[in-house]
Amino acid sequence: MRAAVLREINKHLEVEEVSIDNPGPNEVLVRTRATGVCHSDLHFVEGKYRIRMPAVLGHEAAGTVEAVGSLVTYVSPGDSVILCLSVFCGHCEYCLRGQPHLCTRTDVVRGQDEPPRLSQHGEAITQFAQLGTYAELMLVHEHSLVKVDDDVPFDRLALIGCGATTGLGAAMNTAKVEPGSTVAVVGCGGVGLNCIQGAVLAGALRIIAIDTVESKLSLATQFGATEVVDASTGDVVQKIIDMTDGGVDYSFEAIGLKDTAEQCYEMLRPAGTATIIGMIPEGTKIEIDAGSFLRRERKIQGSSMGSNRFRTDMPKYIEFYKQGRLKLDELVSQHLTLDQLNQAFSDMKSGSVARSVITFD
Repeated sequence: MRAAVLREINKHLEVEEVSIDNPGPNEVLVRTRATGVCHSDLHFVEGKYRIRMPAVLGHEAAGTVEAVGSLVTYVSPGDSVILCLSVFCGHCEYCLRGQPHLCTRTDVVRGQDEPPRLSQHGEAITQFAQLGTYAELMLVHEHSLVKVDDDVPFDRLALIGCGATTGLGAAMNTAKVEPGSTVAVVGCGGVGLNCIQGAVLAGALRIIAIDTVESKLSLATQFGATEVVDASTGDVVQKIIDMTDGGVDYSFEAIGLKDTAEQCYEMLRPAGTATIIGMIPEGTKIEIDAGSFLRRERKIQGSSMGSNRFRTDMPKYIEFYKQGRLKLDELVSQHLTLDQLNQAFSDMKSGSVARSVITFD
């Protein structure tokens, strides 16, 4: 099969022929129909997060089941599925207490004595997030996908696989935004826009979108922001405090920067909660004032993939979309081919797109 392979940090991915194994007992072979290009993948290309190379990146996808292993009963060939990097074992402590997104995942990968799922000339190729969606085919554990109806286009389904689930879930699952509250979202890319939508669905009264790009702020209003702030025009924290008479109930960081994470904390009112969604580079220390943390009961927390339970969350998001309450069409800025993946990364870095989607014939 053809797949985009990362071999060196800060180098273009090259589309190469890669061998893919047959499904094991609990595995599913999926033909990729669409995959979104997410900023998380760019972090690995740029070396901000580590991965063993060579590697096939990509983690936001939808496709069609081609074949299943001998023990798989959940899906059958021909089924439409959304893939999710929150693969779960179903029996560890986190799975059993309703947090499958934090699963230890000890039983969902192949062992050292088994052949790799992906290889090239006998060399193992890393499958990013146990998915590797920048490829014509994906071989995955059955607990990394959810079966869905085939009446929604694959390019929309793919966005639910990460960007929508991460943003919506951060607001509704991780932070549990309350009706009538005031929310600020820093960063209006794909995840930030979905966080705004999550705040809308949760019943927030005021939703303030913050970014430096005018086109993204304009898009944010279409996705439900009630007010916008251009972060390039002055002290963002003071602006938010002035606008809200003391700060917001909930803030969300959807960029992945130390400075903006700290700003999200500082713009909180007493007892407010800052939720960090963006992938801040490994090793970075976030600094907060101990006095305001203790005396004002502010909170700061991380959100991993929107604290999802994806097999129940994603079907709900699809229904929101069908009812017109969740915007997905407007997120798709452009359709590209696998050979244009590096262009998608360049467009992402320029800030000119909400989401690029790679589609396959």
